[in-house]
Amino acid sequence: MGLTAAATRSPATWVLSLYFVQGLPFFMVNVVAGLMLKSMGVPNEEITRWTGLLGLAWVFKPLWSPILELAPSKKWLVIAFQGLGAVALTLVALSLHLPNFFVACIALLAVVSIASASHDIACDGLYIATLSAKQRAIWAGWLGACFNGAKLFAMGGLVILAGHLEGRIGVIGAWATVFVLAAAVMGVLAAYHVWALPDTREATAAPTGNSLGGTLGEVIRSFFQIKGVWLAIAFILLFRAGESQVQAIGPLFLKDATNVGGLGLGTSEVGWSYGTAGTLAFLAGSVLSGYFTAWLGLRRAMVWLVLAMNVPNLAFYLMAVFQPSALWVISAAVSLETFGYGFGFVAVILFMMQFVEGSKYQTAHYALATGVMALGYVIFKTISGDVQQALGYQNFFLAVVLSAVPVFVLLRWLPIRDEQAAAPAPATDATA
Repeated sequence: MGLTAAATRSPATWVLSLYFVQGLPFFMVNVVAGLMLKSMGVPNEEITRWTGLLGLAWVFKPLWSPILELAPSKKWLVIAFQGLGAVALTLVALSLHLPNFFVACIALLAVVSIASASHDIACDGLYIATLSAKQRAIWAGWLGACFNGAKLFAMGGLVILAGHLEGRIGVIGAWATVFVLAAAVMGVLAAYHVWALPDTREATAAPTGNSLGGTLGEVIRSFFQIKGVWLAIAFILLFRAGESQVQAIGPLFLKDATNVGGLGLGTSEVGWSYGTAGTLAFLAGSVLSGYFTAWLGLRRAMVWLVLAMNVPNLAFYLMAVFQPSALWVISAAVSLETFGYGFGFVAVILFMMQFVEGSKYQTAHYALATGVMALGYVIFKTISGDVQQALGYQNFFLAVVLSAVPVFVLLRWLPIRDEQAAAPAPATDATA
């Protein structure tokens, strides 16, 4: 059977939009929803408790990945979860008008979270199965850039719009409008993906037992039988130790008063320095890193990627020491850190894809690996506030820099192939 028209199109026609849609519901749940609830008078502890619990969907998504593994077409799974996310975001907007809006809103955001986490599994599986190793390296930076392009759209676009609308149509109307717009964008792109996405078919392995529980057991057992799995798990868990703490504490440090060690910026200044300049720097780093890794090969590039991920965290330590007041200096320092984060983050993405490549359940195994990564992020983000309170800003950011040491130690034994030397697999081959 010949290739379909979608299968022969350039990845540019679908990779960019696919990973933008992957990022949009993630940031609507993890960033925008918290700001919305704050505007509606919900206490901080309630916001962090419940939005934090919503993040567990991305940690535990491997538990239902075997169900999605059984579907031969990842394309239609992707479109279905995009549609579900659009509907749920629309219902979030409507729930804001209810007397008990908080309970309804959290319940609907949980639906968005589960749909988004499930979409991650399907779209990553489609990406792995469709593109060769060389193509994946080239486009890896772009998918990170598009994922965070959704962050720029959400934080730099929708949140600013909500701020303008609050004074004109009220808080509820403003945030309902923002969530309807996000839903509309997701719905339009889901319709576009009916045309654009390749329908790459995988040779799905049959379950060994009579239940999906048996399939899950086989997936987990086979994952832990992959050579070097414990080294890989340790690397994936620790890779984001510094970055997750900087993401959690960095904006608070910029906003905190100078007499307690912060920089004393206003909310709009934090938005410009972190949400706009920082996000654009991240995008630039993400795109360049994909080409850099494709040129050098993952094995030789890895040490440079890890350095880029962690050394720029020194910018926050230096800001904590000298407490600059000029916005352009602060924005430049933040941009340096986020550029390094964007440049280095591709390392763990490509490593996880390489680690599961060719395994019996590579989509489910990749989901397990990303679940491990999400768990590491949650752990270090959760403890970051307590560590900062105990150490103060200066010593906290110094500890963040030092948290990269175990990652460099693990590089000595980590099983990494030089993907530049790998022969490209056929685009429709399930082992690609």
